[in-house]
Amino acid sequence: MSTHAQQEWRSWHEGRVAAVAAPYGPLSLAGTHWLADYPEGRIPAVPGEWRADGDDLVLTAGAEDGLTVDGKPLTGDVRLGPDLGPVDDARVGLGGRRFVVLRREGLWAVRDFDPAAPNRHAFRSVEATPYDERWSLSGTFRRYEDRTVRVRNADGVERGLPLAGEATFVVDGTEHALQAAVEPDGSLWIVFADATSGDSSFRFRFLRPAAPAADGSVTVDFNHALLPPCAFADHFICPFPPPGNTLPIAVPAGERKRLDG
Repeated sequence: MSTHAQQEWRSWHEGRVAAVAAPYGPLSLAGTHWLADYPEGRIPAVPGEWRADGDDLVLTAGAEDGLTVDGKPLTGDVRLGPDLGPVDDARVGLGGRRFVVLRREGLWAVRDFDPAAPNRHAFRSVEATPYDERWSLSGTFRRYEDRTVRVRNADGVERGLPLAGEATFVVDGTEHALQAAVEPDGSLWIVFADATSGDSSFRFRFLRPAAPAADGSVTVDFNHALLPPCAFADHFICPFPPPGNTLPIAVPAGERKRLDG
């Protein structure tokens, strides 16, 4: 087994644990508030008045709300779009908290990230299987016409999941395939489950292979299987695996469970 590959994986794993535990990592998400649930614009525990206005979200606040926008106190109105960067770059804040503006399928939401969230301070680590070269597999990516399938999300709502192709690979002489989305940088995003899901691992996981080569060859490395954000906070809306993305085999590799203590 490659010592370099083991060391690289160990560094990756340590980086993942640090990112999860960071002040604005997934553990700090204290709430996802859909504006459709608050037609009057007032969200409990979130200051200000939030209302949709066409392609923008309008936030109204007074000095008593204590909100800042771009680091400056907000008194009056400001028009906001979705926050696309890191959480700590979100435009709206309140002390250490950050309010991230989210839009999904035309619906607006406000996410409340709080470094003081109890969920974050209960966290100890991420259980993961040590690197095993047998689970770094050579595969082929076959692109097809982009399509969107409807899948249930962790919050119980069905939403669209874009798919652009499938990655095929062989385990113990049997070929398997997983459908994938293609990210803007060409890398793949796969939502999958396997025979360990809901037992020795979380109920589903993510995989993010690097962009396939020009001939379609791709490395499907299950050592880098990721727990989805909803494994760390209940307020994420992670999509479940699409039909066909539940493998009939056990994949005892990658991240398994969140550990508290």
